[in-house]
Amino acid sequence: MNRALLIAWLAVVSVISTEALEADVIHREKSLYRNIEVTETNERRCLIFAVRQTNHNQSCIDLADPKKIVFPYVRMTLAGLLVQPEIERALIVGLGGGTVPLTLSELYPDAVIDSVEIDPAVVRVAEEHFGFKPNEKLTVAVQDARVFVRRQLARGHRYDYILLDAFTGEYIPEHLMTKEFLTEIKRLLTKDGVVVANTFSSSRLYHHESATYADVFGELYTMRLPTSGNRIILGARSGNLPTKDILEQRANTLGSALTPFGVALAAFPKYITDRVDWDSGAAVLTDQYAPANLLNRP
Repeated sequence: MNRALLIAWLAVVSVISTEALEADVIHREKSLYRNIEVTETNERRCLIFAVRQTNHNQSCIDLADPKKIVFPYVRMTLAGLLVQPEIERALIVGLGGGTVPLTLSELYPDAVIDSVEIDPAVVRVAEEHFGFKPNEKLTVAVQDARVFVRRQLARGHRYDYILLDAFTGEYIPEHLMTKEFLTEIKRLLTKDGVVVANTFSSSRLYHHESATYADVFGELYTMRLPTSGNRIILGARSGNLPTKDILEQRANTLGSALTPFGVALAAFPKYITDRVDWDSGAAVLTDQYAPANLLNRP
């Protein structure tokens, strides 16, 4: 991680940590998978997962402006719209507070937006505290993502936009990072579909994870914002991503629709790159070789 990015990330962490100390806990429970808290402070309500050694804000809403997307990394996940702006079906892996599916359902009211979340407690908290209300076009399945993906493939369903966001800030389930899983995700995309992955921006895992995505999808775009410690990976079913000129044209065309959500889409293309900054010879993660979270340890 370069110095400027590290300083920005530390500043964000400092603000989050300070707010967490001052926050009122309005809900707390221990699920089968994690400790969950919902906190409120300064008109901000946050979903917090306690995993391993630390707490991570998974989702926050501005109570004064619930439509506004609070975290930069969540805004970044909408960069996939620059690759595939036409959405009839979208899949979100990892629900959190439901911010992304709610945003997509408002942007594309005729689209089917499916989410899959392994933890029923997360779904319940999203519904009770973050305004996530499933309906016939906004659905959530309580299931392991790999099982869900295989069932959707068997049913012949395909998606224009798939977001992989089963990420706590320090942990992604190993079986959701392998070549086999990503190959299934690729098959689940329509011919012009895009995969968007919220993932690591550093650690020893960086090279292996990047090499795995490149092995499955070929050409990749990656994106980082100065205000976020996350990295977004963009890949296409076709293996051919739009040129930077097309990204800029789409950003200008779609930008006004994203403004109410606090997303400065027009600024995104300058942060998107096709630069290969990982070891392309790194071992690909597979179901037989997936020491993902061991590699992520410092």
